[in-house]
Amino acid sequence: MSKDSKAYQPKGKLLSFHPTGEYYFAKGLKAYQRKDFYKSKKYLERAIQLEPGEPMIYCQLAIVCTELGDYQQSNRYLHEILEELDEHMLECHYFLANNYAHLGLFKDAYTHASLYLKLDQDGEFVEDTEELLDLLTLEAEELEEDLYEEDDLIVKQDEARRLLESGHFPRAVDLLEEVIEEFPEYWSAYNNLALAYFYLGETSKADDILEDVLTKNPGNLHALCNKLVFAFYLKDKEKVNSLKEVLKKIKPMLHEHQFKLGASFALVGEYELAYGWLRKLQRVGFEGDGPFYYWLSYSAYHTKRQSMAEQAWKRVLEFSPEKEGHEPWEKNKPEAAGFEHIPKAIHQKLESSFIEERLFGLFLASLSAEKEQLLTSMKPKYLIEKEYVDFLSMEACEKPIMRSGHETAMELYKQHQPIGTTQSSLFLLWFTILPGLMKENVQANNSKALAAATEYMWRKQRGERTSQQQVAKLYSLSSSTLQKYVKIVKGLI
Repeated sequence: MSKDSKAYQPKGKLLSFHPTGEYYFAKGLKAYQRKDFYKSKKYLERAIQLEPGEPMIYCQLAIVCTELGDYQQSNRYLHEILEELDEHMLECHYFLANNYAHLGLFKDAYTHASLYLKLDQDGEFVEDTEELLDLLTLEAEELEEDLYEEDDLIVKQDEARRLLESGHFPRAVDLLEEVIEEFPEYWSAYNNLALAYFYLGETSKADDILEDVLTKNPGNLHALCNKLVFAFYLKDKEKVNSLKEVLKKIKPMLHEHQFKLGASFALVGEYELAYGWLRKLQRVGFEGDGPFYYWLSYSAYHTKRQSMAEQAWKRVLEFSPEKEGHEPWEKNKPEAAGFEHIPKAIHQKLESSFIEERLFGLFLASLSAEKEQLLTSMKPKYLIEKEYVDFLSMEACEKPIMRSGHETAMELYKQHQPIGTTQSSLFLLWFTILPGLMKENVQANNSKALAAATEYMWRKQRGERTSQQQVAKLYSLSSSTLQKYVKIVKGLI
C-alpha cells in the first residue's frame, strides 16, 4: 500500500442493526393506522418471534386478524393472552365478545361481554360492550332459544365434518339429516350429506341431493363443485367437461368459495386453474388448513413450481404428520410408511374425542417401535381403554373378549398393511364394533371370522361389488361361518 492510502479510508463507522420486537411492533402499528392490515400482520408476527412473551404484541395482532376477518385466529391469540401471558389484560374479553358475535357464537359472545363488564367496570370499552350486550340479549326471555340456536348448528356441522374426515359415514348421515330437519335451508349440510352418501357408494342418492340443492338454491358453488368431483370419480367425461366449463366462468369473492373451487380443480387434474385460485388466496394472507396446503402443494408440483410445492407440503405435515412420504413428487417411490410407524399420527388418534379413534390409536401403538412411551402417554377416559392398555402392557385383563378384539385387529392388519388413510376406515369400523361386542357380552371369539365380517361390511359401505364367498376365501373361512358372523357384526354397527 502507498503511504497515501489512508486518504481512501471511510471516515464513518458501519454500525450493525439488530431490529427488536419493539421495532417491528412500532412498524406494525404504523401499518395498522394506514389500514395496511396484511403488512401490519407480517410485522407483528415478526415482533412476536423476537419477543414471544409480550401480551401487547399478541393483542394488537389479534385486532389485526379481526380486521382481516380471521376471527378464529384472533380468538386463539386472545385466549393465549388470558390463559398464559396476562390474565389481567381484561380488554381481551371485549375483543373476544366481538369476535364470537361475528362468528355467530352468541353464547360465548354473551359470556365474554358480561365478564368484561364485571371485571373492568371503568374500562375503555364499557359503553361499546353494553351496546353489544343489548344486541345480543334483544329480549331476555328469548335469549336461550333464539340466539343460541346457531351455536348448536355450528357445533353439529363441525361434528359432522369430523365424522366425514374420520370415515364414520353412517354416523355423519344421521347427524346431517338431523341438521337438515332443524335447518331446512342450511345448504352446507345438504352438500356434506351428499358427500357422505357418495362415500357410502350410494351415488344416485348423492346426486339427487345435489340436484335438490341446485333447484332450491340455484348456482350453489359447493353443489356444482361436488357434482364435478362425483362425475370425475364415476368417469363421466362428458359431464366433467361440461361442469368444468361452467366453473371456469365463475369468479367467487368469498375465500371459502375460492378454496372450494381451487381444490375441486386440483382434484380433477386442472392444476393450472387450481394453482391460480389457491395461490391467490395465499397471497392475501388466507390462513388455510391441511387440505388447503395439500392441494396447493399438488397444484404447484404439477405446474412445475417445485419450491412452492415443497413449502406448502411442510405446512401439510404440520397439520397431518401421517402424510409424510405421500408428497406428490414421491409417487414413484416405494409405499410410504403407515400410521403405525408415525408416532405423531398415533398421538393424534390417542387424543381424539372419539372412542373408536382412541382404541385404534392404542392398536397402532402396539405396532410401533415406541410402544412403551405411547402407552404411558395415554390417559384412558373409559374402562375399555384402560383394559386395552393393561392387555397391551401385559398386565392382568380378565376379559377374553379384549384378547379377541386385539387379535381381530391383527387379522385385519395381516391383510391391510401398512395402514394408510384408506385402511384407517376399516380399522375404525372394527373399533366401533368392539365396544358393542363387549357391552352386549356377545359370544364371538373367532377372530378371523370377526375380521372377515368387518371387512365384508366395510367393503359394502364403500360401495364395492364383493361377495361373502370372496371375503371368506381371503380369510380361509367357510361361507357359512362368515355368514353367521356378518349377522353378528350387522347387529352391532
